[in-house]
Amino acid sequence: MKPIRYTIVPKQPAAHIFEVTVTVADPDPTGQRFMLPVWIPGSYMVREFARNIVTLRAFNDAGRKVRIEKTDKHAWQAAPVRGALTLRYEVYAWDMSVRAAHLDDTTGFFNGTSVFLSPLGFEDAPCVVDIQKPAGPQYRDWRVATALTEMRGTKRYGFGEYTAQNYDELVDHPVTLGEFALGTFKAHGVPHDIVIAGRVIGLDMARLSADLQRVCEAQIALFEPRSKKAPMDRYVFMTQAVTDGYGGLEHRASTALICNRADLPVQGRSETTEGYRTYLGLCSHEYFHTWNVKRIKPAVFAPYDLSQENYTSLLWLFEGFTSYYDDLMLVRSGLITQADYFALLGKTIAGVLRGSGRLKQTVAESSFDAWVKYYRQDENAANAIVSYYTKGSLVALAFDLTIRAQTQNRKSLDDVMRLLWQRYGRDFYQGKARGIEESEVEALFAEATGADLSGLFAEGVHGTRDLPLAALLEPFGVTLEAEVDPKAKPSLGARVRGGADCTLAAVHDGSAAQKAGLSAGDVLIAVDGLRVTGSNLDALLSRYQPGAKVEIHAFRRDELRVAQLKLDGPDVARYKLAANDKPASAVTARKRWLGR
Repeated sequence: MKPIRYTIVPKQPAAHIFEVTVTVADPDPTGQRFMLPVWIPGSYMVREFARNIVTLRAFNDAGRKVRIEKTDKHAWQAAPVRGALTLRYEVYAWDMSVRAAHLDDTTGFFNGTSVFLSPLGFEDAPCVVDIQKPAGPQYRDWRVATALTEMRGTKRYGFGEYTAQNYDELVDHPVTLGEFALGTFKAHGVPHDIVIAGRVIGLDMARLSADLQRVCEAQIALFEPRSKKAPMDRYVFMTQAVTDGYGGLEHRASTALICNRADLPVQGRSETTEGYRTYLGLCSHEYFHTWNVKRIKPAVFAPYDLSQENYTSLLWLFEGFTSYYDDLMLVRSGLITQADYFALLGKTIAGVLRGSGRLKQTVAESSFDAWVKYYRQDENAANAIVSYYTKGSLVALAFDLTIRAQTQNRKSLDDVMRLLWQRYGRDFYQGKARGIEESEVEALFAEATGADLSGLFAEGVHGTRDLPLAALLEPFGVTLEAEVDPKAKPSLGARVRGGADCTLAAVHDGSAAQKAGLSAGDVLIAVDGLRVTGSNLDALLSRYQPGAKVEIHAFRRDELRVAQLKLDGPDVARYKLAANDKPASAVTARKRWLGR
């Protein structure tokens, strides 16, 4: 099968326009159809990338125009032609996120799902993409960062031709363009690049490289403890540093990240800030996806159908378990202390227990409804849904602790991940692509560990009861207690949106605000006759005790309302985990769990 050939040019950086062409040498004689994906794997929401196509024209191999019609929101069909068919189109790229495409006169970035039309019927054909430099002397120092394979004549980090085995591989390799800082290290012999785009003063690339090397080697060894063989020949961490931003998206041999530039390590400063720890956790999370979801997949993702939603009830396993291992790998690799890890875990527990949605929706249901609920949250989200990321990470913790306790630490969740890898992931891209069926999961856990986990599946995965984490932590010499900040203020039981006005963004179930009839969108204007703004509500409430009665004046749309309410006590700020030195068996079990 002849390759599908693409070119992509940052044609008008100031107007945020990429020009793309796709050429099919042997198009369908009845009329070739094309499609642009409506979603990107790893972000479970229909995003309608085709809406960013500004112009589109079709040509035959003699350069004459060919009639082409749009058949639905993301598909086109060209009239029959003899010989090759080329589509030339412009894509508007002004989405500074990890999911889509962005271009200006300082940097460029794109995911293939946002810019590369797929010729239907040719999904398995090899692809060649020519990435071209924008015109103008101001772009002379621009480079290319991607994990795509360079073709002969193209230098690494250079503009030119790159190749992929098929369309799925093509769109699974994001590309960064522009000037960027570059670091490199090897993890068990495999080259790993670090690309930092955006202005960062005093970046300590040596420290970042050394820290990520430890995380990557720990994860490689978890899945391949004997061979230490990584599943890729090369890996690229590509980060866009901004003033305020956070996010990541996994790919098979790279990840796209956004972070605050202040979170990156600075030369001459050895402390590990909270921001840097968060960034390392993000890198750890996306790197773990190299195994868990990019190769070990739910059956409905093998292959992806990028034309519509792909429903699965297993995101708790693929995202939740990854969220468990991201910080765990930081403590196992020695980048954070046990106390740091316990603080992060306590924060996650508090976040999950704060929302009443956990009592209404299971993590399996949350996974299935990701397309319409988790990724489209409204003001009632905390009362209606639970996160398969955070609750899923606590489910993973519960599985790990239960397995270790039942088997006297002979088995753990690590054994489950390794069996998943051996059976479903290791050969996924070697022609043996099969994802795990939902009906196979529980049996696989039992096979990997020999533990009875039926109760945890029933209550933790398919139930809504709170996990018995305090009891599960006890054999490891760890106590768990709710911790309320003694300086915390009484609460309305609502979240306030920032800004000049004091607008309620969400009202929690059973809260003082809800009982008084207040709702999301209400604008508070006075508490006991004193004016409220977006910045002084906490100061006003600090003068009261929990249980005090106050009078609230608020506008709902253009109608004034008066509410009498009884202030709630402060929320639990976090849950405190503390380690005991006795008995010795608990200390040993804890060390085996945390790898210390």
